Amino acid sequence: MLQALAYPFDSPELLRHRKQYRRQLLEDGSQRITKRIAVLGGSTTSDIVSMLELFLLNEGIAPEFYESEYAQYWQDAMFPNERLAEFAPDLILIHTTCRNITEFQQDLTLPEEACREAVLRQYQKLEVMWDKLTETYHCPIIQNNFEFPGYRLLGSADASDPHGLTNFVTELNRMIYAYARSHAQFYVHDLMSLAASYGLDRWADPSYWYLYKYPMSLQAIPEYAYSLTRVIRSIYGKNKKALVLDLDNTLWGGVIGDDGQAGIEIGQETAQAQGYAEFQQYLKAHQQLGVLLNICSKNEPENAELGLKHPESVLHREDFLAVEANWEPKDQNVLKIADQLQLLPDSFVFVDDNPAERAIVRGQIPGIAVPEIGEVTDYIRVLDHCGYFELTSYSKDDAKRNEMYRDNLRRSQLQKQFASYTEYLESLEMQAQITDFLPVYLPRITQLTNKSNQFNLTTRRYTESEMQAVADSPDYIRLCGRLRDKFGDNGIVSVVIGEKQGTRLDIVLWLMSCRVLKRDMELAMLDTLVEQCQTQGITSLHGVYLPTAKNKMVAGLYDSFGFTKQSETPEGRTDWTLDISTYTKRNHVIRINQEGETEHG
Repeated sequence: MLQALAYPFDSPELLRHRKQYRRQLLEDGSQRITKRIAVLGGSTTSDIVSMLELFLLNEGIAPEFYESEYAQYWQDAMFPNERLAEFAPDLILIHTTCRNITEFQQDLTLPEEACREAVLRQYQKLEVMWDKLTETYHCPIIQNNFEFPGYRLLGSADASDPHGLTNFVTELNRMIYAYARSHAQFYVHDLMSLAASYGLDRWADPSYWYLYKYPMSLQAIPEYAYSLTRVIRSIYGKNKKALVLDLDNTLWGGVIGDDGQAGIEIGQETAQAQGYAEFQQYLKAHQQLGVLLNICSKNEPENAELGLKHPESVLHREDFLAVEANWEPKDQNVLKIADQLQLLPDSFVFVDDNPAERAIVRGQIPGIAVPEIGEVTDYIRVLDHCGYFELTSYSKDDAKRNEMYRDNLRRSQLQKQFASYTEYLESLEMQAQITDFLPVYLPRITQLTNKSNQFNLTTRRYTESEMQAVADSPDYIRLCGRLRDKFGDNGIVSVVIGEKQGTRLDIVLWLMSCRVLKRDMELAMLDTLVEQCQTQGITSLHGVYLPTAKNKMVAGLYDSFGFTKQSETPEGRTDWTLDISTYTKRNHVIRINQEGETEHG
């Protein structure tokens, strides 16, 4: 990843050297997923596309773009378009701004009802376009909301008076949000907040509109492209999953080992203490999103505990999963935390006030996010703008993720008490529910396909509409697995999709959450898959392993299942088959409950 593209970045520098950065990214040897993105613009979009490409490449996404002609976004969506149909977009971005509002009339004599009707007409023009695009292309849509205008004819009353353009924009945005809440795969990009944060006077520089038909200044385009990248990377499961936090001068002011508990700054007594307290509140709120909090501090363990017991501390020891407080190098401790949680190191965000520690961790752990956080007054703003945990989907499993990982750590501690690993697994009293895809589980199933990288044989990604199509088709055998044990419920943790080809089943997706690795859940899924196949006259399974930088752990999975290797390419792709006519069940430690019927493996 290029540090020049990490927030906060130098926008003029990026604009000047974009070709150089693009060349560096394309030549760095990274594996990326390819996505076709249609940009339907209400203004000039060429510079937006060039900057968006840089940020997406840096996030592991190789974009291919379709761009509408200037201001032809509505026509491209509503009328037959062979070029767009041939492009077959994976994602559609509708780049409209306040400049594309056509129904507003600056007429103070209009009745209030006429003002409301104008907002409705503007909204309906958008709604019919979204419905048409969804019906035609069945892919996610990102729609900008509308930023506030660069002037207010009515002054402050422009926001409350129905005759004000600010009021018009506010009401229009509310309608857009209501549509987003009721339509899956429709996402609002918050252009309004972005423009406000940037500063409307700088954002809406009229000279760029008059000269180039840019609704924003040229220098604002990288900010816009990065903000949009946050949404796209979240849609495709490239969010970070966990925070690793320093203590001294990061979670509180001062050095606990030198100043003692009474000497550190946290609480309401001073301006600096308030800054640290608010930062802790901000971090604690992330637990609701399923973000995992951890500590990596050069400290004595007892001093770390003492700081977290400060009476004004918002965060306490129970808020953190892994705590590494010692004098070992921080990059090694971060890797230790990743191993404890069974997450890839690039799933983490490392937050430390010390620039030397940041540089070491960034240099030693590829892919980890290490923001330049500045002073405590900057901490929240920088992390918020980085958008590592941008929310585009949310499930009950997300809300319980900290609890699930805490249970996993307890399982690891229990394992040490048994000489036999099989005895340990039996002691967990595991129960699995393995079923066809149920509607209530579909969002979580889709989320898993986009987030699971390690135990994922093909790393094929699905949107929710694509997954719905699979769920509705008779051409597939589908399984999703939920695993419980005496410590708690892990939620939906495994997904298998097989496409029927006569008497053969082609396994197109097999994945499992890293939370349940080495628990024999894969054997329970295989047993159930074979059983489903046998009831439908299928006699063999065909599986493919497609290697990536992250899924080496499953390179030998089919071999361990007893499949026979049929071929291998120089790139490492392997093809496998299994005759299931004489298959013997392999799971012996998980009790299986299939759609209400209980049986023992």
